Amino acid sequence: MHEQAEACVVLSTEQGFPHWAAMGTSLCGWALAIQGQGEAGLALVRQGITAWRATGAVLSVPYFCSLLAEVCDHLGHTAEGLQALAEAHTLVEQHEEHWWEAEVCRLRGVLLLRQPGPSQAEAEAWLQRALDVARCQEAKALELRAAVSLSRLWQQQGKPTEAHALLAPIYDWFTEGFDTADLQEAKALLDELEG
Repeated sequence: MHEQAEACVVLSTEQGFPHWAAMGTSLCGWALAIQGQGEAGLALVRQGITAWRATGAVLSVPYFCSLLAEVCDHLGHTAEGLQALAEAHTLVEQHEEHWWEAEVCRLRGVLLLRQPGPSQAEAEAWLQRALDVARCQEAKALELRAAVSLSRLWQQQGKPTEAHALLAPIYDWFTEGFDTADLQEAKALLDELEG
């Protein structure tokens, strides 16, 4: 991802495509952060979002906010991540840009669980909303992510049977891609729930 995002930035800058350069910058930052260069990655994600907005574009900002939230979560900056997701959710509603809504809701639930104060009920409600949105959109990859997050919560709450019943049918729907991180995580959780 990092290599391709850097190439995108170079080519887009050379050819005068500021939107794509901004997107590449954010993706490059996300990849750097995941690879262990957290603060440098965080700075690039922010820079990319600023550059995207400088073009006057409003679409796709919820997606970029979710990248920012993921990096913040990775660095332990939960409050900042939640702030980015609150903005993303507001923009989803304002502009009716729902294609990434399930992931925005899922991440919000996940980050709420990392906070010492909010109740698990609020986080669970966001995870359930993520699942409902993904199902409504028939977005199986996002449904899988939401189901994994909700199943993990139910596992921690001592409800492994319910967690397994939720996750197994979604996992079984897939016929390929079992080497991807999302399906590997789902399989590992199913193995835990069965054991």
